Amino acid sequence: MKISSTIQRNVQVNGRTTATEFQGRSHDWTQFGDRISRLADGLGRLGLQRGDRVAVLSLNNDRYMEAYFGVPWGGFVLVPINTRLAPPEIVYWLNDSGASVLMVDDAFVGVLPKIQDQLDSLRHVVYLGDGEVPAGLTAYEGVLDGASAVAAADTASDDLAMLYYTGGTTGRSKGVMLSQHNVMYNALQFAPTVGYRKSSVYLHAAPMFHIADGTSTYAIATVAGTSVIIPSFEPTAALGAIQEHGITITLWVPTMINMAVHHPDVESYDLSSLKDIMYGASPMPEAVVRRAMEVMPHTRFHHAYGQTESAPILTILEPERHITDPEIGKLGSCGQALLGVELKIVDEDDKEVPADTVGELCARGDNVMLGYWNQPELTAAAKRDGWLHTGDGARMDDEGFVYIVDRVKDMIISGGENVYSAEVENAIYQHPGVAECAVIGVPDDKWGERVHAIVHLHDGQNLGEEQIIEHCQQLIAGFKCPRSVEFKAEPLPLSGAGKILKAQLREPYWEGHEKQVN
Repeated sequence: MKISSTIQRNVQVNGRTTATEFQGRSHDWTQFGDRISRLADGLGRLGLQRGDRVAVLSLNNDRYMEAYFGVPWGGFVLVPINTRLAPPEIVYWLNDSGASVLMVDDAFVGVLPKIQDQLDSLRHVVYLGDGEVPAGLTAYEGVLDGASAVAAADTASDDLAMLYYTGGTTGRSKGVMLSQHNVMYNALQFAPTVGYRKSSVYLHAAPMFHIADGTSTYAIATVAGTSVIIPSFEPTAALGAIQEHGITITLWVPTMINMAVHHPDVESYDLSSLKDIMYGASPMPEAVVRRAMEVMPHTRFHHAYGQTESAPILTILEPERHITDPEIGKLGSCGQALLGVELKIVDEDDKEVPADTVGELCARGDNVMLGYWNQPELTAAAKRDGWLHTGDGARMDDEGFVYIVDRVKDMIISGGENVYSAEVENAIYQHPGVAECAVIGVPDDKWGERVHAIVHLHDGQNLGEEQIIEHCQQLIAGFKCPRSVEFKAEPLPLSGAGKILKAQLREPYWEGHEKQVN
């Protein structure tokens, strides 16, 4: 199961159909196959050897997608770089991965002077833009022009193909090693479930450096469909692309969906072509799901849950379960195990717990990572007895539906009671005045930790602390309700993947504490 086989098939079965569309530039699958094979040869002519790493620091574009296929075509390893990183973090990722080549677009050329003298292994910087090539860089099209179309490298399906780094906001980032088999297996696991077809037109709006869009990149290729690419998510750009290009399927994280469905002009766009949306990466408040289904009544919603270590998808909540009917609705769940995935919930001693008991979610399947790059001890801790330990607190009902209650580390212990922030956040989000919120535990002399909510309101709303607390008291147990509420005038800080940066929000409250629990 190799990445190159997908492209070879596409050229045979759908060669004249558009593969990529980016800002008026398009290539069909035959052209795409030619370009990625020449990219592989061009990288070899730069001196790369099999297994060498090629990093990409760029906004979304068609050349980024070509790298997803051309790099492994040559037997090299792709390292997508988070575009939200500070220069020291970029340096760490490049040095830790030992990247030989870095590809950058116009948005990040300006970062190079800040990092180039700190890079240990980098030999070439390839410019992905269309303008004048900056001094010292190699033009992407020049790499292709000087190369020949070559056969795919004779790689094995379990060879390393992708090195995705997790985190990067706190502590040491971990490079997740994914094989060709890992990524292709996962794409084939979920593609038919969520509606990928030969006629599909997929919108790349989520960042291409993130594995959520990365696995969708492989999924749309497995069916020889079309990719429409915009540089980054912005509500009007995304909604406009759906209308202009007849987008049939996309992947958005909950933050993106929230922004789109609450955009003041959303109802002026023709979104009727959009048949399927897959969402995930962080919990989706039920109130946002309900609004999305109102705005897009012809769209099917699929909740995907997973993590980078599983390439990444582990569960899917199918559209027919996105209803409130208690007999068949499972709107609060992230779904059941994906085909080819086994799941279980375990306690602190790794013993499986009964249904509806909160513990740590564990998984196994052919999509689970090879391990962490150069970190065998962390690999051994995450993969125990053949099971991936996700670090996510969850429960599973008697039908196998999984409910993520929070990251285990985000559990708040207040007055001896366990409080899971996702449950509190879901309650707060149901208030129509709330645009964004995050719930964290902060030190408290009386309770040990208290539940603290940080809230950003919709424009024109004027709410106080007591109103938020009283709202929560109507929905969840009293000990789970916030004991304090902070209001932010600006949107809450987000990672490049669209997740609220809770660690950043916690930092002022835990300054001076040796531990992050109290």
